[in-house]
Amino acid sequence: MQPIDIGHTRQLFIDGTLLDSLRDVQQVLHHPQRCEPIISIDKAWEVGGVAYAVLFADDGLFRAWYRCTPEPDSNSTAKSLTAYAESDDGINWRKPFLGLVEFQGSMDNNLVSDDPDLVNFAPFKDDDAPAEARYKAIGRRGAVFSAVSPDGLHWSKRYEPVQKEGPFDSHNIAFRDPWTGKYLMYARGVREKGVPGHGVQADFKTGVRWIRRAESDDFVNWGPLQLIETGNETLEHLYTNSCVPYERSEGLYLMFPSRLVNARTPTLDWPYPGVSDAVLMSSRDNKCFDRTFKEAWVRPGPDPDNWHERSVYIMRGILDTGPNAFSLYMSDHWRLPSNSIRRLSLRKDGFASLQAGYDGGEAVTRPLVFAGNELRLNLSTSAAGSVRVEVQGEDGQPLPGLALADCEEIYHDEIDRPVCWNSDVDLSALADRPVRLRFALCDADLYAFRFAGV
Repeated sequence: MQPIDIGHTRQLFIDGTLLDSLRDVQQVLHHPQRCEPIISIDKAWEVGGVAYAVLFADDGLFRAWYRCTPEPDSNSTAKSLTAYAESDDGINWRKPFLGLVEFQGSMDNNLVSDDPDLVNFAPFKDDDAPAEARYKAIGRRGAVFSAVSPDGLHWSKRYEPVQKEGPFDSHNIAFRDPWTGKYLMYARGVREKGVPGHGVQADFKTGVRWIRRAESDDFVNWGPLQLIETGNETLEHLYTNSCVPYERSEGLYLMFPSRLVNARTPTLDWPYPGVSDAVLMSSRDNKCFDRTFKEAWVRPGPDPDNWHERSVYIMRGILDTGPNAFSLYMSDHWRLPSNSIRRLSLRKDGFASLQAGYDGGEAVTRPLVFAGNELRLNLSTSAAGSVRVEVQGEDGQPLPGLALADCEEIYHDEIDRPVCWNSDVDLSALADRPVRLRFALCDADLYAFRFAGV
């Protein structure tokens, strides 16, 4: 079995890549907690809805760009606009009047674009780019167009589309990959039913809503869009993607598609078919996305106003808003006056865990090659629960001084807890040598681990 080189990189239990065996332990998906709305309809240019936000941290400030519609039909993009909001903490947001775009004879608004070619705007910051193109974005109207900006507010559109083969309805996302340096685009697509692998682009009405991927070296010349792979999983309509590189774990990409169940309509008086929830997918190569968890990551919940199509859309961005938790964001109450962009809260690295009950269980990894001299865990136990770790050789035998019996019992709830053994073994002496980790859990969740130090 080929060892996996993890170096110092934090490892999440979000797929089965690292796992060799489980005994009385299961991989569990964890759901975010719904919090307060952060952007609600309170301006004349928003009466048709707010959605499709992109949020990220930028030089001590949290910034957000979102679609708003000044007409009652929130699904119409004919007159959609792009608005801007900002926050000091990711929780309380303001809409500064920018004086950039005229709306109904006034410049007193938070709009940054009314360009019909840049609908469903998706910006990102490119730190290595020249100052005049430090911020980049894509948007769409029939084709995908790009734009650049020195500050994220004043945008210049490039007039030739960068992608022409639709469909492009929904929120198309672009960013610069922090690990490869390439620009990546994840866009709307249609997959043919019953065709394995990439399959082929299908007819808009008869295929399965899907996600496509393209890459570029310069943000100008793009390769063709190709359908992402998800192995041999059951095809479901995936309508958005909100893909992000998860920067706490090098080489890990997360995606939060909206799953549309278009054969269901929750109420007889709702004029549109379908109900939606959001799922979680992950990738370690930005091409093939894992569906270890097929259940919903965010359900519509008990609120009847979220039991409509397109009401549970995850926005693009994971913000560090506290020592132990992230904030993510979703749209709810689509097509209704109460439509908003709402904050979600999730434990750091807490998308999934290895979980064992009170009777205990064990998980053993595949052979790993690490760097460092200290093992640290993101874990949560009950008062009676515990986690212990054994370091094994590649053959599965415990190494001297690092057996399970040598490990100090951990009972706590911490994001980055060090593991200690009752020995003076120097872990750095094992670096670059294949080892296995054996985790013994009792009434506990293990979310992630990493090796730290020299």
